[in-house]
Amino acid sequence: MAILAVNAGSSTLKFSIYPVLAGQVQNSLMSGNIQGLEPGGVPTLDWSFQGQQKSQLLTPGTGDPFDQALKSLAALLAAEPALPTIEAIAHRVVHGGKNYSDSVLVTDEVLVRLTQLNSLAPLHQPNNLQGIRAFQKVFPALPQVACFDTAFHATLAEVDYSFALPQSLADQGVRRYGFHGLSYQYVMGVVQQRSERAAGRVLMAHLGNGASLCAALGGRSCATTMGFSALDGLMMGTRTGALDPGVLLYLLEQGWDHARLQTLLYKQSGLLGVSGISADMRRLRGDGSAAAQRAIDLFTHRVVRETGAMVAGMGGLDVLAFCGGIGEHDTVLRAQVCERLAWLGVALDPELNTQAIGNEVLAIHSEDSRVQVWVVPTDEGFVAAKEAAGLIT
Repeated sequence: MAILAVNAGSSTLKFSIYPVLAGQVQNSLMSGNIQGLEPGGVPTLDWSFQGQQKSQLLTPGTGDPFDQALKSLAALLAAEPALPTIEAIAHRVVHGGKNYSDSVLVTDEVLVRLTQLNSLAPLHQPNNLQGIRAFQKVFPALPQVACFDTAFHATLAEVDYSFALPQSLADQGVRRYGFHGLSYQYVMGVVQQRSERAAGRVLMAHLGNGASLCAALGGRSCATTMGFSALDGLMMGTRTGALDPGVLLYLLEQGWDHARLQTLLYKQSGLLGVSGISADMRRLRGDGSAAAQRAIDLFTHRVVRETGAMVAGMGGLDVLAFCGGIGEHDTVLRAQVCERLAWLGVALDPELNTQAIGNEVLAIHSEDSRVQVWVVPTDEGFVAAKEAAGLIT
């Protein structure tokens, strides 16, 4: 059997197929991406299978773009005899709220509850749920499983998830939830397999267009930089990260409405807002302008500053692990962050750091480093597939 793991965005759909042998989920057998699902877009299906890269231009239909794309995906899967039978579809869902701290089989009631969380993750949650509904139409016989980015942080202590707000708001679910949990669960598992020190104090840095840190003790999340929504903590590609709420009060006094504030916080800030150039770190690295460097410097500074809080909470640091698009590929950022953490005993091996470009798990610390430093290419789909396989078997 196999599990189809998917991650639905506003205009893209990422998918991977994970075989299950003797109850154990194996590495991805096929992976791909459908792009151009936005209105007026040109849908394209790209995939990799048995070492070959393939691409197919999809003919736009008159119905829902997601439905049309999934029909093309279903036809592709049916036409490939070497694929094992897909028994379930695992969906990455950003927010599970206070009701879901574990993956669940999707029902109508589950969808209703998850839809109520749309405002807490407006860039992701509506698209995740749209993907589930589309898959229900095109693959009606297969169980759909929702796997939550918030679930890994269900182990946070009350003092770590609470805000200094009236209890009446806490009773409504206003608290810190944390995100990137599927990524952190994967990275934690990989590091634990390779290092005995991962049983101690671990800091994981998921750095990409969305960015956060997670502190873990004994393999369990004990603190994270993201909170009630996916806005808190680190500076990101287009999101602000931690922001004085007085700024929002000021903007409200200036006549800003909810829609304008939401656009500012989620889509016009971060690397894009500070630089005025791009949300893509690679482009900023190659730009060379003072504005681009200012954005890079602020991003790096925020990672270091928030690391201090995480380490203080754990009482020290044994392992630091980088993941995410920036964390896995940006050798300069890793070097700068670790240089500023030298007071903790962090020391990189420059050559190993240069070799780590996101293709394999690699330890990049020097022999005399008191803290182990790892680069772990994350695989959220693997975790989702594992969760789904456990539920259906």
